[in-house]
Amino acid sequence: MASLAAEQTPNGKGEGAEAEANGSWPKADMTLHQLRIFWAVAHADTLTRAAKQLGLTQPALSQQLAKLESTIGARLFDRTPGHMTLTDAGSFLLRKAELILSNVNEATEGLRQYSDGSRATLRIAGLHSALRVLLPGATATLTERFPEIDLDIHEAAPAEVLELLYGRRVNLGILAGNSVAQASVGFRQVEIATDPYVLAVPDHIDLAGLSDPDHELSPEDTATLNACILFTFGTQHTKRVEQWYAQVLPHHRVIAECRSYETALAMVQADLGICLVPAMTAFDGRNTLPGIRLYRATEPDRTLVAVLPGQYQRVEPYRTFIDALQAAGRAIAVPGIAETPPFLYRAEPVGA
Repeated sequence: MASLAAEQTPNGKGEGAEAEANGSWPKADMTLHQLRIFWAVAHADTLTRAAKQLGLTQPALSQQLAKLESTIGARLFDRTPGHMTLTDAGSFLLRKAELILSNVNEATEGLRQYSDGSRATLRIAGLHSALRVLLPGATATLTERFPEIDLDIHEAAPAEVLELLYGRRVNLGILAGNSVAQASVGFRQVEIATDPYVLAVPDHIDLAGLSDPDHELSPEDTATLNACILFTFGTQHTKRVEQWYAQVLPHHRVIAECRSYETALAMVQADLGICLVPAMTAFDGRNTLPGIRLYRATEPDRTLVAVLPGQYQRVEPYRTFIDALQAAGRAIAVPGIAETPPFLYRAEPVGA
């Protein structure tokens, strides 16, 4: 068996000992804990966000990062107020850390499959509308094959889902594809469902065949149609929806801004106005919400994706769960969506 001891130099000392005495080698090894901290900071850009993702205090995180820089003898970040940028050494280490952490996670997940009798927990975070419709069927398929599995489910906004993923506090996220940067290194996106955009209006307003609602509807219904409820998903999304409203309803006004589709749709049910939403948000898995009509809009469909570390997709139970989510997505057929009224074609599609 080969010896792990350093070769002896002519003066009788090992090369490693001599190098350490001269200060040319680090006096300690990097730890996985330090690499995970470095990885999180590199993706979060600020210590505050990274500390939140990892569940650490900022002083503890700063101390570990300083120890890592001392260990390797190089600065990993250029620090400016409110932002941290990788140095050349940091960029090099990030590439290596991605491989190391990916291999460690894959080994951990693989070994977990050999632990007989242990109960595994699948931690999921996602949009409420997607979880409500997709999870019941997918979970039934998963637990039929893996009865020992239980789920820890977090309903969260897209930014929070990504934070939970980066912080390794969930294994898998479900959200709209345009919420995820294509350069999210270390994560795999798997399309699981498409979700058409619809215009939700109170059920007493009939838009079928309308080309000019300002003249073809009663004054009362026209006023309701021009009362728009805006779901504030994010700056770009909000701008797209505002542009869409301006094109199809030139005389509209925004009467409310909501942070959840459920609140926006409740206001439509109360005959307060209308809103543009993905169809799945108005569907409970069996029926559309009462008190509203849905009309196919001209916006491109929302694509729902599962986001997870790349190595998870190749091991069980994640592989079965992804397949079950895709099957659930294919099975969804939101009932009661009417044809697109002619006046909605005033809008030029501006993206999902």
